[in-house]
Amino acid sequence: MSGIELRTVVVEGSIAPQMRRADAARANECGLQILSLPQLAARLAGGFTMPATKEVLDPAVRHALDEGGFVELEPVRRLPGTARAVARALRKLWEADLDLRRRADSTRLRELILIEERVRRLMPNAVLTTRDLRDAALQGVQYAPKLVGAVHLQGLSFVQPLWRPLIEALAMVVEIDWFAPRDAETDWFSGNVIPIAAPTRSAEPIVVSCADPRHEVVESLRWARRLITSGAAKPSEIAIASTSTAPWDDHFIALAAEAGLRVHFAHGVPALATADGQRCAALADLLMRGLSQKRVRRLVSLTRGQGLGLDRLPEGWLAALPRGAALSTVQDWQRAVADAILKDSSLNSAREVLPVLETLAGGPAASGPAAEMFLRGRSLQIWEAATRSAPPDALELSLRNIRLTSDTDAADSIVWCPARDLAAAPRAHVRLLGLTNRSWPRNTGEDPVLPGHVLPTDEFDADPVGRADRRAFNVILRAATGSAVLSRSRRSSQGSRVGRSPLLQGRPETSLSRARIPEHAFSEADRLMARPADAAGVDRIRAAESCWRNWHVEPLTPHDGQFGTDHPLVVAAIERVQSATSLRRLLQDPLGFVWRYGLGWDAPEVREQPLSISALDFGKLVHELLRRAVDTLEPDPGYAKASEGETEEALAAAVRFVRETWPLQRPVPPTMLWANTVDLAASLALVALLRKDINEAATRSWTEVPFGQPDGFVATRQLPWDPTRSVIVPNTSIKLRGTIDRLDLRRDLAAARVTDYKTGSPPTNAGRIVIGGGSELQRALYGLACRQLLEGEPQIVARLLYLGGGPLALKLHDLDGAIDLIGAFINEAITLLRQGTAVPGRLAFDRSNDLRLALPASPGYERRKRIAFGKVGAGISRFWSAS
Repeated sequence: MSGIELRTVVVEGSIAPQMRRADAARANECGLQILSLPQLAARLAGGFTMPATKEVLDPAVRHALDEGGFVELEPVRRLPGTARAVARALRKLWEADLDLRRRADSTRLRELILIEERVRRLMPNAVLTTRDLRDAALQGVQYAPKLVGAVHLQGLSFVQPLWRPLIEALAMVVEIDWFAPRDAETDWFSGNVIPIAAPTRSAEPIVVSCADPRHEVVESLRWARRLITSGAAKPSEIAIASTSTAPWDDHFIALAAEAGLRVHFAHGVPALATADGQRCAALADLLMRGLSQKRVRRLVSLTRGQGLGLDRLPEGWLAALPRGAALSTVQDWQRAVADAILKDSSLNSAREVLPVLETLAGGPAASGPAAEMFLRGRSLQIWEAATRSAPPDALELSLRNIRLTSDTDAADSIVWCPARDLAAAPRAHVRLLGLTNRSWPRNTGEDPVLPGHVLPTDEFDADPVGRADRRAFNVILRAATGSAVLSRSRRSSQGSRVGRSPLLQGRPETSLSRARIPEHAFSEADRLMARPADAAGVDRIRAAESCWRNWHVEPLTPHDGQFGTDHPLVVAAIERVQSATSLRRLLQDPLGFVWRYGLGWDAPEVREQPLSISALDFGKLVHELLRRAVDTLEPDPGYAKASEGETEEALAAAVRFVRETWPLQRPVPPTMLWANTVDLAASLALVALLRKDINEAATRSWTEVPFGQPDGFVATRQLPWDPTRSVIVPNTSIKLRGTIDRLDLRRDLAAARVTDYKTGSPPTNAGRIVIGGGSELQRALYGLACRQLLEGEPQIVARLLYLGGGPLALKLHDLDGAIDLIGAFINEAITLLRQGTAVPGRLAFDRSNDLRLALPASPGYERRKRIAFGKVGAGISRFWSAS
């Protein structure tokens, strides 16, 4: 438009352009262009020319390395970080305005020249390297009066040698003013330098030390909220910075959201902190580590609702699969889906997932097709950026480095940014974090691609990072007219001690405790921590505080297993039909019994593919093999009559079936380890099967014989009794149900033998064990079930059979005495619970107790409460010492 003077403001960093545009909008400025130096050069070069950004340069370098033909770089050219390191070295060379072709006196330099030539060829025609862009801009300098007008350099404290010839050439044809901070390096500039006047600071910087990086973030947000609420500053006047933001990023993301403060991440938000980034992370996790049900469920849950092909699958198709199965191969998924369809024909279209799983099973090489199946929009853009910057095998590393533009604007937000960006647009109120001897200033190490013996660092690193950090520190502090806080951690995020930065030399320091009461809280939780009186008004906090106090006194309290007489939940837990497992919990750990069967608490199960199965699952595996082998032999030819070869053949069939079906039902180890586990279980099962101890030919054998089952239970084979008939412990109200490991019964019902298999080795003095203080109830309860369910009065033999460490059979010599002892034990435990007391048993604090996590973690808790628990539990504790 005529009458409007064209002006160009050159800025750097990510904050300065936003702030300058906001200022221009508020002042209603027209004819103003806000550009960076590369953008200024692109404007002068003309056409659609643009500088080579990181998103374009890194993939070009990677493809240049893939073409090969190197000597020194050949061994490392395919490593994940090589492309980034080479791209960084090229940018340093270009910024230093160093032409390698004039000094190609080493193999490494010649290889970099080759990579540079390939990069030029691989990039789009309109994209130029920064040196080429500068040279093209010099050709169009004569058009600068009409293209850029007067030029003002603002916020620049250092100009790379690459751009200095262009600025000097511009100064010949247009007016250039450099509004330079006091510490700016302007000696080379022949134009008009306008020093920025040193502002008047209201107070000297305050130096504080915090416990760790998270504590620094907490104190920063407290400081920022105090400034805002007191009216001392607007959000746009507050900045928090450090040389490298990585140690604090995650804490700022979490705590700023909790505080409700508007924080602008000038350097971008980590992609993995967003929902789109988590979709990419779930896909990368599956491709890198292989199929598993847990990974597939996570991926499907994060990517559903995007209009993808999987959205057409029937509702609840994943719910129809066995939750505990590992499903680590495509073949496992095929069998699991087929079984689900067999049970519910409406899931027939779920077969469409199988080709998708076959693609995912291809691993990192299938990253392209997999992304098309699961990602859309911004998540797909994140994935493409990750695969451009590194090979597919390094997806996890590349995803961590990707950042997304912050949703907030710097012009109306608190800024969290690198110190270099803040130096380009300083603010009145600043807080600098991480002023330790490791971070301020950072050490200038050797470049991995251009070490000192190849090219001296001072020749191509025009602005070493240590010098840049010191300059940014001085620029930021001199511009902080409101307040400045210099913060450091006493320990790193890994817990190691760190020292003070040399920039803090001579400054007194205030040490802040993590538990201190702040002058101003940054969030509701922080406020409640600072005001115990307010926190006491919150029901959950009041309950937690009461629990904590009660755990530290010696008398028993409601937080130590004390409750009302005949509490409904406890009565319901007692009146349920018990199993040997629940009775063992009742007798050995009454408090754990209330937790599990009254409150329904349970220990979490490991869903990932384990390297070994638990002892409990291993015992179930042995029992499964025994059941299937005996069922195969009964009734023809009969387990008792079967030869050793027939027994081994029946066991082999059971092994084949279990090896294939168990991975579809529960987590199992990887294929080779699983095969070894099954073979070990089969060896123990064979020991049990060959130890028949049957002299009468007219004997029938069963394994896994159910009893006391609920109405409606349907038996799939012939059983010696009605499995729904009740079994009651004499002189108690307890009803039993369970499954007998093995039952040998003579056809005339004159004698029966029940066997409880133990897969481990026998304990010391195993022959003296009757009920083992409540730990060995099965054989006595199995004998009781036979006595009540079999017709007539057969002679019953109950025994334990240890399969490990050499088979050992132990008979129960006095079945009636054991049953009477169990009944008295049960009555004592029930009386204790009905009176409103549940004491932790003798094994409650043992590491083998899966509910131990619910007990106080302090080892002093057991010592403090021991006398009180001993008094109220004296009646039941005498049974714990019974053999």
